[in-house]
Amino acid sequence: MAGLWMWPLLWAAVMALLVLLLWRRRGGGKGRVCVAVLGDVGRSPRMQYHALSLARHGHERPGRTRTCCTARTSGWCPWRSCAGCEEPLDLNTCPYIGAVHVQSEMWKLLGPKLFQYVLKVLVQSVQLLYTLLRIDQPSYILLQNPPGLPSIAVAWVAGLWWGSKLIIDWHNYGYTIMSLSHGRSHPLVLVAKWYEKLFGRLSDYNLCVTDAMRKDLWVNFKIKAVTLYDKPASYFKETPFDLQHNLYMKLAKDYEPFKPRAVNASADRSAFTERDGKSGDVLKARGRPALLVSSTSWTEDEDFSVLLRALEDYERFIKEGAKLPALVCVITGKGPLKDYYNGLIQKLDLKHIQICTPWLEAEDYPLLLGSADLGVCLHKSSSGLDLPMKVVDMFGCCLPVCAIHFECLHELVKHNENGLIFRDSQELAEQLKMLFWDFPTLEGKLHRFRENLRAFRQLRWDQSWDQIVLPLLGNKE
Repeated sequence: MAGLWMWPLLWAAVMALLVLLLWRRRGGGKGRVCVAVLGDVGRSPRMQYHALSLARHGHERPGRTRTCCTARTSGWCPWRSCAGCEEPLDLNTCPYIGAVHVQSEMWKLLGPKLFQYVLKVLVQSVQLLYTLLRIDQPSYILLQNPPGLPSIAVAWVAGLWWGSKLIIDWHNYGYTIMSLSHGRSHPLVLVAKWYEKLFGRLSDYNLCVTDAMRKDLWVNFKIKAVTLYDKPASYFKETPFDLQHNLYMKLAKDYEPFKPRAVNASADRSAFTERDGKSGDVLKARGRPALLVSSTSWTEDEDFSVLLRALEDYERFIKEGAKLPALVCVITGKGPLKDYYNGLIQKLDLKHIQICTPWLEAEDYPLLLGSADLGVCLHKSSSGLDLPMKVVDMFGCCLPVCAIHFECLHELVKHNENGLIFRDSQELAEQLKMLFWDFPTLEGKLHRFRENLRAFRQLRWDQSWDQIVLPLLGNKE
């Protein structure tokens, strides 16, 4: 009897769909694409790149939908005013890009968690549908998944109304992300999987991030997709010495590891660089530490205790007499587990390693990657089918990477060619020892990996997008 109240809602939903089918608008909106993100678009660089690529080809894209910083933002989220939302400046100033926002839910739900979740989905469905139906008519709706619940169904309904084609860009599976918290057999996870499988088939075109995901979509979901690998944007590149020095001096104002080690150091010196007082040239500081960089959203799919244990082993190697440099380890990003890991970091007894966890300005992040000596990636895909964007960006900066193993990582990281793949903290520690032995001599694998990345001129995002996505939009230039 408890479920009888749902039947009127289901009947109303069916009737609403029939009305949409009968009264939908056909065609129109030529050249206009709605890029839809139900989440913080500042944390969705791939969707930002989609928008910029569309704008580059003159596609008017008047609506991007998102719920930005839901728990911290009231009313309609402005472009740059909420903490955690950082976007390329081009996205804000391009005349071909406009923004429409989904209103955040700022009220606290009461009752059981399942009831809260169901109610949240219903509210988001109404908000998202309202937003999609009030924009100018698009020819295409390009939707990020995950999150797909409720965005896939809502975008499909909006597409019926507008007569638009739906393109889903599969970054991962929502149900596998949910399984990290609830387990694979949880009813919510099973419902989410059924939902993605059913509504994913209603799309007109599908993009995905790896060949492994393309194959999985077809075998398990009967969905045909085209692989569009993540590629670095043009501003991810090696950083010239002058810009490196300016960045280090800027960070030294707030973060101790970037300050010079010498007591009587000149005013124009950081831990890594110094400017010659006579010539004005920027030089690498003598005895400088190695700079190791990682980035994270501080969530369950990245276990940073692996890196911390490896750093403890590295410290032990130095105490035992290994010819290794001091390390500065910079871990960038924001997320729910940051305070937890900062607590673990504070308990470490490290004499030769300094760790800081800054939140960088958007324009400083590429500069940091282009200045570092080694990147570390601890991303483990919940599905085993997506690749870490952070490694793509690091490779764009010709930065070698040590990355933790998962199923399809070999599509990006070529072991012993552009980086190394490890399985646990001990293996990572041994790799750090090998790569930094006799640092900073221009010999050994670390230098060879960087040279390989320089020699292999991979396609950038714009070129790859033009080859794969542009034809889907009926524009074969």
